[in-house]
Amino acid sequence: MSGAFGPHVPVLLDEVIAALRPEPGSVIVDATFGAGGYSRALLAAGATVHAFDRDPDAIAAGERWDEARAEPPRLVLHPRRFSEMVAALAEAGVARVDGVAMDLGVSSMQLDRAERGFAFQLDGPLDMRMGPDGPSAADFVNTAPEAEIADVLFRYGEERQSRRVARAIVAARPLTTTGALATVVRKALGHRPGAPKDPATRSFQAIRIHVNAELEEIECGLAGAETLLRSGGHVAVVSFHSLEDRIVKQFLRDASGAIAGGSRHLPQAITKYSPTFCEISRAVHPSAGEIARNPRARSATLRYATRTAALPRERRVA
Repeated sequence: MSGAFGPHVPVLLDEVIAALRPEPGSVIVDATFGAGGYSRALLAAGATVHAFDRDPDAIAAGERWDEARAEPPRLVLHPRRFSEMVAALAEAGVARVDGVAMDLGVSSMQLDRAERGFAFQLDGPLDMRMGPDGPSAADFVNTAPEAEIADVLFRYGEERQSRRVARAIVAARPLTTTGALATVVRKALGHRPGAPKDPATRSFQAIRIHVNAELEEIECGLAGAETLLRSGGHVAVVSFHSLEDRIVKQFLRDASGAIAGGSRHLPQAITKYSPTFCEISRAVHPSAGEIARNPRARSATLRYATRTAALPRERRVA
């Protein structure tokens, strides 16, 4: 979950739980366990939860819950990427689930810890990895060609001055801390102290998304939900910026068969798939009251849908 500093509060919690409709005996995937806000509410409703997180700290915290120690456990923790949910649940002997919740982006617990290297407000090692494996942000900015850095900043951060920032990053190598990277970006963009938004925000978002392959994870996670959900099951996805929401919106639109129709200039669009999702929601945003209580909720968007009885579309899923 993306957001500012402060205690972790699950965003749009009531709306997510209402969309998933848990009841005693339900089996639900919490694809992004984090601090367990959604899992706690799902467990309270009587569901068994399979929770995924690639962050060892999140998994370690969940292992202390009573529900994880019960026999059989009602909270089953998977220290894996949520793109691997199909394979992980197959190994656990679970073929179908009643719901899938996804809360995208970086968690407040990761942001709040300087040593994780996510936030430019706290100086720490330039890491940004959600899990312990793979190249870090420092590896990327210190070794990637200038053109590749510029492409990442433009594609994932929508940074209009991406070439200028990339040039400055390469000139300042090696960069080893979040503070050093933020200083380089601010200088390249002519940062004015007191401006409403720190210009380093877009570059940090872009590098984090790239390092963690976040958009590819979302695509695989949605495909996994399509494979795992029983007929009548529900998926609920909370996103925090337009790149994430665009993927979710397009996936559900395509999965529902809501392909743009023809016109006098173009032939009628035809899909060979039966709709795999129905009851597609419109975008749901936090109330003014929730935003006042929890400012990190301001940019959140929830979309949810119901699985049909159609076979999953042909997709490559882990």
